[in-house]
Amino acid sequence: MAVSTLKDLLDAGVEGRKILVRCDLNVPLDGKTITDAGRITASLPTLNALLDAGAALVITAHLGRPKGEPSDEFSLAPVAEKLGDELGRYVQLAGDVVGPDARERANGLTDGDVLLVENVRFDPRETSKDDAERAEFARELAALVGEDGAFVSDGFGVVHRKQASVYDVAKGLPAYAG
Repeated sequence: MAVSTLKDLLDAGVEGRKILVRCDLNVPLDGKTITDAGRITASLPTLNALLDAGAALVITAHLGRPKGEPSDEFSLAPVAEKLGDELGRYVQLAGDVVGPDARERANGLTDGDVLLVENVRFDPRETSKDDAERAEFARELAALVGEDGAFVSDGFGVVHRKQASVYDVAKGLPAYAG
């Protein structure tokens, strides 16, 4: 079975499209200070390639193990700020994962915009053992990029996990390896 790659997606064209990207942004923190931004840096080539080609991005990631509920300790806010610095552009952070704020922000994206939704592990369906629960969450994530969207798996540290934002979402959108 051939694996479709980022190059295949870029060759097909992403201008005017929203792309869902699963990144591994699980960086070490000292309070709210990132102590090693290596995982953010590792995501930059894929993100920049998509942005340079005219895509709008909806990025999903996790931070720590918040056990299925929002926690300030595990918010992706420091990651959004650092990612914006590294990309040289504003990175919006949705106040939820697939709720009203994420949907509204995703609907308003235009070419070159970047949205990081809040920690996917704030939703218990992300790591659920129930296939139907994970599939439902994956459909809600996919809806953020719409019918013309695509999925890029760029989270090397999480690709082995059977979780909604890694495994199940790739069943509902055209999927590519970052």
